[in-house]
Amino acid sequence: MTYYPTDSIDVILLDIEGTTTPVSYVFETLFPFARDQVAAYLKTHGAEAAVQDDLALLRQEYAAEPTSGAAVPAWPENTPEAAVPYIHYLIACDRKSTALKSLQGKIWAKGYTAGQLQSQIFADVKPAFKRWTQLGKRLYIFSSGSVQAQRQLFGSTEVGDLTPYLSGYFDTRTGPKKEADSYRKIAAQIGRVPERILFISDVVAELRAAQQAGMHTLFSSRPGNHSNHSEGFKLITSFESV
Repeated sequence: MTYYPTDSIDVILLDIEGTTTPVSYVFETLFPFARDQVAAYLKTHGAEAAVQDDLALLRQEYAAEPTSGAAVPAWPENTPEAAVPYIHYLIACDRKSTALKSLQGKIWAKGYTAGQLQSQIFADVKPAFKRWTQLGKRLYIFSSGSVQAQRQLFGSTEVGDLTPYLSGYFDTRTGPKKEADSYRKIAAQIGRVPERILFISDVVAELRAAQQAGMHTLFSSRPGNHSNHSEGFKLITSFESV
């Protein structure tokens, strides 16, 4: 096994889907759970301020949809439940919508609290988190899923609560994952120059953006990932090599 040295690294920034967590858990468990629960959730919680904020942002996104091309479902009524067809559409598209991810996070939180969800991580994740933190590395997450959803995922894994190993979380409120400025903002908020940060992801466009910002990068090749073509980025199949 070829090892990737971390002597020049202070911070390890991690993607979730396809990096710490199987893609199948996201697409076969989390997304269907949100899709199946959203109508009941909006009926019960639709009047709450935080949910209303999500719906207002979704309405803005809906208004900006192209009038031709994909068949976007109608959203004629201004009631929480009327948003359900559009939300189902966004979930089916895997739209990286900040408002959708925020709403999904609230639904998943309820599922985790009720014991209906327990998140999956790859077997090497917890040992790596322990090893890296013992070496003095600070660990952060950058995912399109909301910060709330990230905390819930790592707080409710099959091997226990992993949040004590994590120093912070970033979502698309920081910026799109495929834009270099997002990684510069993360570095500034962490208080480290990008050259002291290692970003690990299974998406080449994200690695390219992080590299442009000055970060070190590794491509995560995991079973079930959408693509295992690293396009020249250094490739790992397990955190054991980092």
